[in-house]
Amino acid sequence: MTDQEQGHSCMGNHRAPRRGITTTVRRATPAATSGGKRKAVKHAAPRSFVLRGAPSASVLLGLAALTVSATGAVTMGGAGVAAGDDTKPTFTLQANALSGLSAVSSTTAREQRSQTISRDSRRDALEDASSQELVAAAEAQVAERNGELAKLAESANKHASKVAMNLWHLPVVGYRLTARFGQSSGLWAHNHTGLDFAAPSGTPVMSVTNGTVTSVGYEGAYGNQIIVTTDDGTELWYCHLSAYGVQVGDTVTSGQVIGAVGSTGNSTGPHMHLEVRPGAGDPIDPYAALRANGVQP
Repeated sequence: MTDQEQGHSCMGNHRAPRRGITTTVRRATPAATSGGKRKAVKHAAPRSFVLRGAPSASVLLGLAALTVSATGAVTMGGAGVAAGDDTKPTFTLQANALSGLSAVSSTTAREQRSQTISRDSRRDALEDASSQELVAAAEAQVAERNGELAKLAESANKHASKVAMNLWHLPVVGYRLTARFGQSSGLWAHNHTGLDFAAPSGTPVMSVTNGTVTSVGYEGAYGNQIIVTTDDGTELWYCHLSAYGVQVGDTVTSGQVIGAVGSTGNSTGPHMHLEVRPGAGDPIDPYAALRANGVQP
């Protein structure tokens, strides 16, 4: 081995390997040594292929892989690359290692969101339409019910007016009761058949209820008498009057003045004798009849 070769060999053995350069070194075996001298080891590849300062292939591959994983590889289809073709190139980005998203997945997500929004919009529209129909039906039912209630209220008012007109009324104001139904006395041939309201002579006598005047005149022991007959045939006798305020055939209402208190007929003082005869039959207790019709004598 020449000095030049030894020099190259020494330089090759002691030079620090550059980063990124891969070399293969064959170590000398015992058989390769001769006389205690070591043979120089040649590079496995020609030195002309080694670029000083350039990173190794493994480093480049690692950087490329890291770049692809970080940003996503870009693939461009062949369609639309030729000149004059109006079709735009198609780009597909693979998933980014950092974000985990890709253009395809993002587009799909947008489409899914769009479909979801569209579906929700249709559902909302259907719900709105259904709600409007329900509201219209409810309003129609309310209007119908209001109409029925109005008719019922009108009927109730008429009935109330009729009931109010048919309410019984006290025949005399400022009175005191001097004889009750069923009492016995020498003043009467039989038991007392009515209720006596004592009051000053000329005190107005009012009709107890609605009816028609069926009799006006003098009736012996009853003195001056007025008979009012109701729609159900009940007769009310007003006796011992000093004056008449109605005549036969007149229609009277509850509380209307029909005569005046007197002391005509079989009487010991000014008073009005009231009798109640259902169906123009036998008399009943006027006090109970008044109480039954909401009047407290």
